[in-house]
Amino acid sequence: MIKFAALLPLLMAIGAYAETTRYPLPNNSTFPIAQAVEVTAGTALIYHSGTVPAPADPSAERGSREFWGDTEAQSNSVFARIEASLTKLELSFGDVVKMTVFLVGVPELDGRMDFQGFMRAYIQHFGTDKQPNLPARSAVQVAGLAGAGMLVEIEVVLARPGN
Repeated sequence: MIKFAALLPLLMAIGAYAETTRYPLPNNSTFPIAQAVEVTAGTALIYHSGTVPAPADPSAERGSREFWGDTEAQSNSVFARIEASLTKLELSFGDVVKMTVFLVGVPELDGRMDFQGFMRAYIQHFGTDKQPNLPARSAVQVAGLAGAGMLVEIEVVLARPGN
């Protein structure tokens, strides 16, 4: 019993270390997402609610494109809001293991989602030298979001190693 008690702090330290393994896309794809992310036992999963953009120009007509901005501007706003929330939770974009992106179609693309506009914002935060961790990710087009004129909502799942 005494030997086990002496080993307990070491076993707890080993158990507290959790590993997140990110599997790249096949065929040496450079597309900036992971094919899958594996999280070991001992890791807390945090499900972060969907985040929508802040108004780009609050003085513009509510719900207008000027009020919210285009897909890229809204995506940048959403990422800034998520980052602020994660900072309060003592997390970062590097802890994101899964992302679901909801995009509304735009008239200038005949009602299709502006995936490229979203990607221009996304690659500023994921797959960079500063933050190379890539999440598993899905992007889907939806008919609409809670606020008229909103084009982007993003929800994330994060992994925090246990203490």
